[in-house]
Amino acid sequence: MLNLPFFTATSTASMALLQCSPQMKPPSSLVISNTLLPHSPFFSFLSWGYYIILFLVCLLTTEMEEVVSVFPTRSRNYSLQTTRSWEFVGLNEEEGLSSGHESNMGREDLLAKASYGKDVIIGVLDSGVWPESASFSDEGMEPIPESKSWKGICQEGVAFNSSHCNRKIIGARYYVKGFEHEKGTVNATEDYLSPRDMDGHGSHTASTAAGRQVPDVAALGGLARGTASGGAPLARLAIYKVCWAIPNQSKADGNLCMFEDILAGIDDAIADGVDIISISIGTSDPVPYEEDYLAVGALHAAKRNILVVCSAGNNGPAPGTLSNPAPWLMTVGASSLDRAFLAPVMLGNGREIMGQTVAPDKLENEMYPLVYAGDAVFPDVPQNSTGQCLPGSLNPDMVKGKIVVCMRGAGRRLDKGLEVKRAGGVGLILGNAEANGNRLSCDPHFLPASAVSYNDATKILEYIRSTENPMATISPAQTVMHYKPAPFMAGFTSQGPNVIDLNILKPDITAPGIQILAAWSEASSPTKLEYDHRIVKYNFDSGTSMACPHVSGAAALLKAIHPDWSVAAIRSALMTTARITNNLDQLIRDEVGNTATPFQYGAGHFQPIKAADPGLIYDASYDDYLLYLCSLGLNKLDSTFKCPEDPPSPVNLNYPSFAIPNLNGTVTITRTVTNVGSSNSKYYFSVKPPPGVHVKASPSILFFDHIGQKQSFSITVSPKDFGPIAKRSAYGFGFYTWTDGFYRVRSPMAVYLP
Repeated sequence: MLNLPFFTATSTASMALLQCSPQMKPPSSLVISNTLLPHSPFFSFLSWGYYIILFLVCLLTTEMEEVVSVFPTRSRNYSLQTTRSWEFVGLNEEEGLSSGHESNMGREDLLAKASYGKDVIIGVLDSGVWPESASFSDEGMEPIPESKSWKGICQEGVAFNSSHCNRKIIGARYYVKGFEHEKGTVNATEDYLSPRDMDGHGSHTASTAAGRQVPDVAALGGLARGTASGGAPLARLAIYKVCWAIPNQSKADGNLCMFEDILAGIDDAIADGVDIISISIGTSDPVPYEEDYLAVGALHAAKRNILVVCSAGNNGPAPGTLSNPAPWLMTVGASSLDRAFLAPVMLGNGREIMGQTVAPDKLENEMYPLVYAGDAVFPDVPQNSTGQCLPGSLNPDMVKGKIVVCMRGAGRRLDKGLEVKRAGGVGLILGNAEANGNRLSCDPHFLPASAVSYNDATKILEYIRSTENPMATISPAQTVMHYKPAPFMAGFTSQGPNVIDLNILKPDITAPGIQILAAWSEASSPTKLEYDHRIVKYNFDSGTSMACPHVSGAAALLKAIHPDWSVAAIRSALMTTARITNNLDQLIRDEVGNTATPFQYGAGHFQPIKAADPGLIYDASYDDYLLYLCSLGLNKLDSTFKCPEDPPSPVNLNYPSFAIPNLNGTVTITRTVTNVGSSNSKYYFSVKPPPGVHVKASPSILFFDHIGQKQSFSITVSPKDFGPIAKRSAYGFGFYTWTDGFYRVRSPMAVYLP
């Protein structure tokens, strides 16, 4: 890599994308990776010659086929988006979440037909891997077939050598130039300068997507015991470490993933020969396509028919916050499992309050004195934080030997338990603030604990006020399956609308992302806090980061079954077969019980079995994405493609959903579906439109007489007389469906009524 003041150029054979603009402002540094530019120290001090350098870069690289793109660096960076799940979606047993047709293959046949993802290669861009984990064993796996033309390498570094790659982890690289340019040399006490994972996040996501089946796995304290497995347990893994520990900060604060490193990682993954790229990384704010280097790299991947799956982000529940909104990406939100870790709180008056926890420690089977933290603080603690259990706030004389009720708000949840323990408390009841509602956070506290809802915390405080000697005990946590309702949407999952282009409905889909048990780094702790010295091989983690590799694993199975399908076909199959109801047969809800919308779950909760046999698909090509970009006035992302004078409307990208950002009159949308179901079939159109909106299709019946046949239709959307439930100046949501009596091909819609 040639370090120059502040660009990134990536290379992939047969691709030539170049962006050079005379309007670019002189930046402070330049990074050019994998180009054929000569290595010369002359460039390192030419900050004053920015425009000369820019001209030379453009002149030297415009005709180079190897150069993909040249972009000015910006200060924006990326960050990571921090056993039951595959059963819950119906993949490994008969009981999961299911509705509609059972597909032409039974549940027990999907993994077998896909050969468990054998020889599909998933590239994971993340914080590295802990190769010793049993989830990454290659026992019984065959060599990589020559037909795969795998070109990856096993890059050696600190605590990582070529022997750490095997027939499961077939490649490993790390990318640190961008990080070190911004933050300096990697501190050996904070991270490994190698593909080895010191954080845990990368091992967790890789094993969720493609970890081997490992029996008798449990989290700290023995919870969630069972067989850990990735979605495609025989798929191969290629590791691309692009995220690093932030210097002088707690690992619990997240990692830093520089765009130059991400782009270089995507570039190498494409050249190495991966089939799927899984990226549990996002930005804190939505980024325009032309400045979104992850999206640019994914566009390169789409040209090679490589599906890129990304997390939607953890900035919910605010609207318009989601990351990775480009339509050539698969964007995944996070929802729950039907598993809970119940730890009831028994009060001295005989009342039981149901809480949840994954704290491994247990109380003796007896009652203990109970105190509210606000009544047990030192006199100088500010009144507005007395119940928060902030560090150093609790008076040991008033806490020792007692269970303490702490309220959420300021400070880390785990720090509250640590403060209770410091002051001599024996247990913690963590009460939600009103803003948290019913959302319970299960944490591996350092003492017996249980988290309760705001309403239940209020009841406990009322009990404390009602008696002179309040008492309580906390029962040990128990793993409970078939918890209802499930799924529900995680409060943290970032939401639409897609503010980068309101015509594209995002996210695409939702998958399990709460309390997922998967492989972990033994150089980290369950909490990643500096004072936590516990070591685990498997750990719970939550976030859209955990949802993303679920979809990556499912996509690998579809790729194994349908190797000729495009990335758009795989995305379409997953979206149009998704479920929008929970295990109570009610519409999916959010954490506080409100009905969720496609801005939270996209097309719904993914169902891999049905996706393998979707009936119809909405296909799209690389050129379709370039035409879409033309419609937005973005015509420089591929210099070999010439935009037409009158490009199609962005709403007409052949996508399995649509959004209309301002329905003032009639809007007509065109779509094309491809038959991948029955040879002779007749599909009927049905619709559940948003309130106040009229939707019809022309034609309303589609006839197919062979597999692969395409049929086009138009959807006309118009406002109608406003009824009592139609809202002005708001989005409404609905679905349209094509069905032949066996297949149900459903697509969501979002329409804004001014």
